[in-house]
Amino acid sequence: MSMNQGISQMFQGLSSGSGSGNTNFLADYASIKSGSYGRLMKAYYGSSSNSVSSGSTAKTNNVLEKILEERRNPKVSEDVKEANANLTAGIPTLKNTVSTLQNDNTYTDTQNGQNATDKVASAMKNFVSQYNDVVNAAKKSTMSNKTAYIANMMNTTKANADKLSEIGVTVNANGTLQFNEATMKSAGISKVKEMFNSKDPMSYGSTVMSRLQFAGITIGATDSKDDKDNTAGSSAASLKADSQALASDKLYEKVKDKDGKETYDIAKIFSTAKSFVSNYNAMFDAAESSTNSGVLANLANIREKTTQNADALKQFGFSVDEKGRMKLDEDTFKKSDMSKVQKFFKDYGSSIATNASLVDYYTTTKANAASGYTASGAYSVQGSSRFADSI
Repeated sequence: MSMNQGISQMFQGLSSGSGSGNTNFLADYASIKSGSYGRLMKAYYGSSSNSVSSGSTAKTNNVLEKILEERRNPKVSEDVKEANANLTAGIPTLKNTVSTLQNDNTYTDTQNGQNATDKVASAMKNFVSQYNDVVNAAKKSTMSNKTAYIANMMNTTKANADKLSEIGVTVNANGTLQFNEATMKSAGISKVKEMFNSKDPMSYGSTVMSRLQFAGITIGATDSKDDKDNTAGSSAASLKADSQALASDKLYEKVKDKDGKETYDIAKIFSTAKSFVSNYNAMFDAAESSTNSGVLANLANIREKTTQNADALKQFGFSVDEKGRMKLDEDTFKKSDMSKVQKFFKDYGSSIATNASLVDYYTTTKANAASGYTASGAYSVQGSSRFADSI
């Protein structure tokens, strides 16, 4: 192996990816301490000079130490700092604008002569402008717990591109938006209201708001993180047990009534369903304020699955309010066909149990690997370049 190749391989070790970075770092540092790097550098410089001064050797070692120090403590550029600040500030601003578009009062004329159409147009201009600010900031940001959800929001926007175009919003190739006021006014504000309907958990506005809520989560100064983690973990574990029970054959074993007729134990099944709802809500109450992206990713998955199954849940008496909390109507549930309830929970319940188990895991172990989970529940290395690639 040539000397130049040896130098090349040495610095490849210093600049390798994060997956093996810690191992390479320790190996590199051990080599420096043992003197092998020093000998290699001395031999390299010796090839062009018969002698190497002690000052040159010291300078070489200082350079290596500097490289290692920069690797241990990477500097954040001013652009990244600005992007992080803009993203943190932009998320709540965008949430407020979405709330305005979800508010029924936005779509009515006011007594001071303000026209509803003009009010909606103004709100849409603000939405597009603030949406673009958040997207542009997210592309340069290093805050993966936020950018994962912004990327998910952008995917939602892309999926609704055709509907958005009807109300004057065009989705650009880079993920930003453009607004045509004339097109919106021609379509009518009722279409805008439908797109941002807060009472429909599957509407574009509700989905965007959900992503922004997750992206903007921080723990308050008076919150006890450990207490919340313990509560979230306990509720998630209980939700997993309830989900599995509602999917099991044992719960639906028939018993004989007073007339000797075999029937379902409705009271027992309802009690389990009621416990499922209670633990579902308790888990969200405790875990929504988490900053662990593994927790948040699995909560997002649970919320998404519940939204996708809203019609089936409603058939059995389950409903979800605007805050994402679940309710159960006893009469509707008890009148349901329990064989259909079991069949539904074998799919939905088993899926929820998987995510609930992961919420329990991340809240109780605080695994470092959680920071690599995205809003869709997939694992990936986060960073501005990865974020840009995802859109």
